[in-house]
Amino acid sequence: MKIAILGTGMVGNTIGSKLIRLDHHVMMGSRTAENEKAKAWVELNGTNASHGTFGDAVKFADIIFLCTKGEVTLDVLQKIDVNAFKNKTVIDVSNPLDFSRGMPPSLIISNTNSLGEEVQKLLPDAYVVKSLNIVNCEVMVNPTKTNGDPTMFLCGNNSDAKILVKKLLQDFGWNDIIDLGDITGARAMEMMLPIWLRIYMATQNGYIGFKILR
Repeated sequence: MKIAILGTGMVGNTIGSKLIRLDHHVMMGSRTAENEKAKAWVELNGTNASHGTFGDAVKFADIIFLCTKGEVTLDVLQKIDVNAFKNKTVIDVSNPLDFSRGMPPSLIISNTNSLGEEVQKLLPDAYVVKSLNIVNCEVMVNPTKTNGDPTMFLCGNNSDAKILVKKLLQDFGWNDIIDLGDITGARAMEMMLPIWLRIYMATQNGYIGFKILR
């Protein structure tokens, strides 16, 4: 498949590299076509990897991973032609974290709204699915790093898009996946970040996940 990664940080780099290893064609998008991090990522990942602007990447792809920092996610999307997202699945892994007062960060949006919902509002003709935001990037693509079989959640308004995302999650190694319903489920998923961060700070271990026992 043709897949876009929006964002050149650790999350985008890690997910993009995993997708290349799964034989997908991946374009990494950034604010400029000459982004040095994106160039370096392409050099490491071979002929199935490419890079361009955010707009280039969205036009190229059938599936888009939204891997930008939460505080800039909406600003990034507002600068891309909304029509380029039409009928495409957008996997939102970003979190609305505010680090302006240091650690631990607070949530910019919470309780009665979510970043996932705001993304869907900006992209009304796209199929936004929230997932993978509750673990660090290495666990996203290799859940066995937790030394267990953690649970992953997803939510979104389009059932076909969620089936597609579930298949990608399984390709990443996730066996226990729970569908939380429509995109408003992103509220609960994003509010899991404060407890994840507190656990990380207490244990100094980023290879952690949640497990639902039932």
